[in-house]
Amino acid sequence: MIMGTLLSPFNRFIMVWIPSEREGFQSASIKEETGNEVVVELDNGKKVTVSKDEIQKMNPPKYNKVEDMAALTCLNEASVLHNIRERYFSGLIYTYSGLFCVVVNPYKLLPIYSEKITEMYKGKKRHEVPPHIYAVTDNAYRNIGESGAGKTENTKKVIQYLAVVGELEKQLLQANPILEAFGNAKTIKNDNSSRFGKFIKINFDNTGYIVGANIETYLLEKSRCILQAKNREILPHLLLHGDWSQRQNARWVRTKNFYHSSYELNLV
Repeated sequence: MIMGTLLSPFNRFIMVWIPSEREGFQSASIKEETGNEVVVELDNGKKVTVSKDEIQKMNPPKYNKVEDMAALTCLNEASVLHNIRERYFSGLIYTYSGLFCVVVNPYKLLPIYSEKITEMYKGKKRHEVPPHIYAVTDNAYRNIGESGAGKTENTKKVIQYLAVVGELEKQLLQANPILEAFGNAKTIKNDNSSRFGKFIKINFDNTGYIVGANIETYLLEKSRCILQAKNREILPHLLLHGDWSQRQNARWVRTKNFYHSSYELNLV
């Protein structure tokens, strides 16, 4: 809601955001005010009347594609979405919002994870380089210990470690089709939505050196996997038609021992 009188001499043609069914919000300029309503003009010249409660102020052009949205003069939903969208269309998928880093999935590979980019972010403060997950990672790493704890030298070990993880990632990608066949489910927007989540924890000693790592997997949205059994590929067939001796070798147990599995079989 815009407080006070909108149409002072200074802001007679103030730019604002108004709701749009197609775009979410669209830009408009205020032309006149009548009670709790204002007449605004859209970019195409069309004039419409909207309630003051529906209006959200627009930031000056100098804030277009700002890297940290905490710096916006008008911090509202429309301005935040507009800034993220403009950055996204410019190939800038990372945007800061105070302490947080907002990421929009580009659904394509971007050349922003090369060794050259990695070197650009090493040892830099967050405001010295464009928003990136590397900046967040480097900042977190350098804040785990005091000065002299071995962070600088251990950076080399981190890079070496990530290189090994990169090789492991190839193996995991090759295993993904098998895992997906057991645990994926269909959603409205994705016919092969992953039901697996991973939590990766890197362990450091009190001097800042890597001493190991743990990877934990989680089954997401159990109800979806149970109630949409037909959307999965391998598991229902093994439960219903697989040879029991083979299932025993795989350390499977009979489904009647579990409520969810028994319920699932009744649906198939």
